[in-house]
Amino acid sequence: MTEQALRVDEAELRGLLDGRWAHVREQARDVLQGELFAPVHGLSTEEHRERTLTQLRALAKTDLPAYGFPEAVGGRDDVGASVVGFEMLVNDLSLMVKMGVQWGLFGGAIRALGTERHHAEYLPDVMSVELPGCFAMTETGHGSDVQNLRTTATYDPDAEEFVVHTPDEAARKDYIGNAARDGRMAVVFAQLYTGGESQGVHALMVPIRDGRDRPLPGVHIGDCGVKAGLPGVDNGRLSFDHVRVPRANLLNRYGDVAPDGTYSSPIESKNRRFFTMLGTLVRGRISVAGGAGSATKAALAIAVRYSDTRRQFTRPGADGEPEREVRVLDYLAQQRKLLPALARTYGLHFAQEELVVRLHELSRSAGPDEHAQRELESRAAGLKAVATWHATQTIQTCREACGGAGYLAENRLPQLRADSDIFTTFEGDNTVLMQQVTKALLTHFQDSFGDLDQLGLVRFVAGKVFETVIERTAAIPLIDRLVAAAPGRGEETSLYNRGWQLELLEDREKHITEGLAGRLRRARKDGRDAFEVFNGAQDHVLHAARAHMDRVVLEAFVAGIDRCGDTSTAKLLNRVCDLFVLSVVEEDRAWFLEHERLSTARAKAVTQAVNDLCRGLRPYAVQLVNAFGLRDEWLAAPIALGAEHARQGDPVPGRD
Repeated sequence: MTEQALRVDEAELRGLLDGRWAHVREQARDVLQGELFAPVHGLSTEEHRERTLTQLRALAKTDLPAYGFPEAVGGRDDVGASVVGFEMLVNDLSLMVKMGVQWGLFGGAIRALGTERHHAEYLPDVMSVELPGCFAMTETGHGSDVQNLRTTATYDPDAEEFVVHTPDEAARKDYIGNAARDGRMAVVFAQLYTGGESQGVHALMVPIRDGRDRPLPGVHIGDCGVKAGLPGVDNGRLSFDHVRVPRANLLNRYGDVAPDGTYSSPIESKNRRFFTMLGTLVRGRISVAGGAGSATKAALAIAVRYSDTRRQFTRPGADGEPEREVRVLDYLAQQRKLLPALARTYGLHFAQEELVVRLHELSRSAGPDEHAQRELESRAAGLKAVATWHATQTIQTCREACGGAGYLAENRLPQLRADSDIFTTFEGDNTVLMQQVTKALLTHFQDSFGDLDQLGLVRFVAGKVFETVIERTAAIPLIDRLVAAAPGRGEETSLYNRGWQLELLEDREKHITEGLAGRLRRARKDGRDAFEVFNGAQDHVLHAARAHMDRVVLEAFVAGIDRCGDTSTAKLLNRVCDLFVLSVVEEDRAWFLEHERLSTARAKAVTQAVNDLCRGLRPYAVQLVNAFGLRDEWLAAPIALGAEHARQGDPVPGRD
């Protein structure tokens, strides 16, 4: 691949990345300044918690919290803006998570599951932080398995109250943000009983502290203590000993209890009702994916800038000139560590933006669209998983790429690594998310498979096991044109042909999906136990989900580039996209070789192409991370500052 020097307009590149909600990103850059919002380290747990609460209250005086709430209570009713605002709090991930708990989870649950009465009563105080709150879903014995939570809410018609109770240790609410110190109210998810009958999991508003911050009668509060990261978030434990709350405290959008105990719901099916309620909370999962992306960008900005100035070892001078020390980023090994990760980060950014737009548009739709909602939930689950896994891996790589300097607290990488590590777990364990409808498949395995033919079985598995969303975005015409223009899979096809790349990833996804369907059918014919059949295929399920998400990210990347037109920015991003997709192929080259999608020579050519792309993108690496628009004071890493001003020794190849 012949490289041609590009003059990149960094402002244009940043504008593309800032996207539809650029004004929110700029607002965050303006608001998050000064000593109060500067990253810190070395505080005690109590000091950091107090600082984080102070920061949250300062944010409450800006427009940032208003975006996610209805106009009727003083909000902006702009769900997309609320997610983007959350993403921007990379200056301190404790503040990011604290904001997410207060306005995303606690306030979001009231908005999504409550009615206008609840909105008017609670949301103004939620927005102002006059009512700090908790989202009490997870239990010690049940994390991802929300449908089987053990906390109970039993209706007493004589008193017109619900009795909220923790029946055993496994039912204790655990890891609850805001519970240990600041929360005064909790949205508690519990099994609702009325007239002796269970109606499934519902949410209720349960006060946990009085005005003097003392636990209310029957409410037992514990502190989870020091965690690996997020020291400013007061995670705690809640249990309830027959705590009574008024009937009106039930968040009753999807299920209500009359004074006499009669239960009613607009959704007759208990299972469908449960999944509808959970589906309304998808914003939290999407926000976590975006937050992980921001942490990844910060780590890459630090590592790339440092690698652009740090020098190590010498190279001979030309024509009698003295030896010169080499910038670390000029080494292919360092480029290999950082630049494919940077390319994937760009791809994930465009996929996240596309997902936020979907969420926003669905929130504004005139009526319920169950198909679009299921599609959104599936995409959110997959993107949250791959984005948070990518963050964990990339931040560790950045730490190593900065050597001993990366281990110093002042350079932020250790804190970013510790704070973001839990992102792979909360808002859904990643492994569970990548096979999120496995339980649904097992429940209906016996009835649903029946005598499905091969095509029907493939469709069933693709739709139900990991919800492979084959339906595309608005970029369908562009993607289809590129695939149609691909000259085929022959050895003569350029590795840089976008149509060939798209077709290659589509083919892998389709083959793995069909293989899984056939595997399940063969096992079913043998009369094996349904659980054992599916449990034995989980490696296959996870591989299929990964292949699906790789294809999704590539398509989002291509659509994002298309918005640039024929510019230098588009040309640069096309090279970055090439690096992303070819590094994906290289990572899974064993599969492509085993299934004869690549010859040995072709697989070797992929590796060489990744090397060439790394070298070709090296001159633009600092511009690519600067385009993320992260303020220097947010990075707060001495090793990341001043990289553009260091001009000792050899110029960077390809730079002006």
